[in-house]
Amino acid sequence: MNVTAPASSLLPRCTFAPAGTPVVCAVSGGADSLALLVLAAAAGCEVTAVHVDHGLRPESAGEADVVAAAAARFGARFRSVRAEIGPGGNLEARARAARRAALPPDAATGHTADDQAETILLNLVRGAGLDGLAGMRPGPTKPLLALRRSETHALCAAEGLVPVQDPSNADPAFRRNRVRHELLPLLGAIAERDVVPVLVRQAALLGDEADLLDELSAGIDAGDASAIAAAPPALARRALRALLAGGDHPPSAAAVERVLAVARRDVTACEIEGGRRVSRSRGRLHAGPE
Repeated sequence: MNVTAPASSLLPRCTFAPAGTPVVCAVSGGADSLALLVLAAAAGCEVTAVHVDHGLRPESAGEADVVAAAAARFGARFRSVRAEIGPGGNLEARARAARRAALPPDAATGHTADDQAETILLNLVRGAGLDGLAGMRPGPTKPLLALRRSETHALCAAEGLVPVQDPSNADPAFRRNRVRHELLPLLGAIAERDVVPVLVRQAALLGDEADLLDELSAGIDAGDASAIAAAPPALARRALRALLAGGDHPPSAAAVERVLAVARRDVTACEIEGGRRVSRSRGRLHAGPE
């Protein structure tokens, strides 16, 4: 495709895979995801745009048509996937899980720097540790993290694309929306500056530190109770997190502390999430069903 000036000005700050690489883009029809489609095509990737329809709103079928038209215009393949969500609590989490299940694990999403700032604050208030405060990591699956939401909207306008407006993005029942529309503006007013670049910069620094701790903790035998007990606590915790990892979520901080107490001989065994019991025998830590 012919790369327009607005797209070419943004591409150097994106982290797409090399030209010619097949890339699946999650495209809802909103400004961020449409910008993702435009920029992936401009980067020379072999793009397949996938629209995931949760069936939550009657207009969602028409939104798929918006994505299909944009994909055709920018030389991308198109696929629509139905991923309905049943009744239950935490609609955001269940919709996110349904999208993940409908998309390949290496699918690219249109998360921006603004999304990164929101994610960091959400992770902060739920008590996340270093990894959560490092936010999302840039790369082929998050190629727009250096761009602002205002830039994706401006790109769509320059390309003559009319993004889909999802009314749920303004619903204060969803915590992310309150962070977006209430908390970030309040923080900006208090700081008398745009705090999104500040949060993004801090996340990048914390990400580097998390990578270093991972590298250092990889040299510890997490099954060796004595090695865990003797290691600096920061490294011992990370080694145990790797040992206990399983499923969609890492072990909680409380679970790691309980296992650390087993390694230190403060207790002989403990229970952790997933119906598992961790015990110490002959100097080794063992995790299994309760």
